[in-house]
Amino acid sequence: MYDIGTRERALELVAQGRSVNSVSKETGISCAAIRSWLKRITPLPRTRHQCSICGPTAEPPADRAAYSYLLGLYPGDGCISPGRKSGYFLRIACADSWPGLIAACAAAVEVINPNGKSYRVQAVGYTSIVAYSQHWPCLFPQHGPGKKHERAIVLQPWQQEIVDGHPWEFIRGLIHSDGCRVTNWTTRMVGGERKRYEYPRYFFTNVSADIRRLYTDTLDKLGVAWTICTRDGTPYNISVARKTSVALMDAHVGPKH
Repeated sequence: MYDIGTRERALELVAQGRSVNSVSKETGISCAAIRSWLKRITPLPRTRHQCSICGPTAEPPADRAAYSYLLGLYPGDGCISPGRKSGYFLRIACADSWPGLIAACAAAVEVINPNGKSYRVQAVGYTSIVAYSQHWPCLFPQHGPGKKHERAIVLQPWQQEIVDGHPWEFIRGLIHSDGCRVTNWTTRMVGGERKRYEYPRYFFTNVSADIRRLYTDTLDKLGVAWTICTRDGTPYNISVARKTSVALMDAHVGPKH
């Protein structure tokens, strides 16, 4: 038997677009139980309690650089779900291919979490950095029901101020979440001979126009040139390929590790 809080947590994760199988692996609840709840249970409304840290108004975190990085990770790979009593779980999913990213994410979460704690939940191919606090909805007001690309994602003025003060940390978080550094190649004629030419570029991929705009607006302020790549005519990838711009990205972001 599962209590109503456990059921609500599982249903909230499914509502965020997660598969029943992945929710089952993360929570330890059987797939059959989750499917049964989806058919029979309407989650109880959750009343948001006033944060004991912020009171009625959110307070910016002390370590703004760490928060800017975590804010970059959150739009692509993060979610917040109700936990016990009045608290919430923050989860950031990190691919196991990048242990350095996992360590950086855990460090940022622990700096920002008021209790200084995080723990890791292993799944197939990725590790979730998880932390519990009443404070998460204050720190991430973008939290809400439904998929992020189906609703508005806009920074609060205090968040924008932090991003403006620590733009590279924000860009690094976005790239670590939904981006990559790759080596492309082409050929060209040199002295009558066709030679292979390789060049690095950065890609950022997200179906949310708002999230892509947060990325490109910040790149503009940093003087990084970018172009839009489409998929079936729909904007999808943001590419950074000019030599000087890639050099800037390499100096402040670099490849995932």
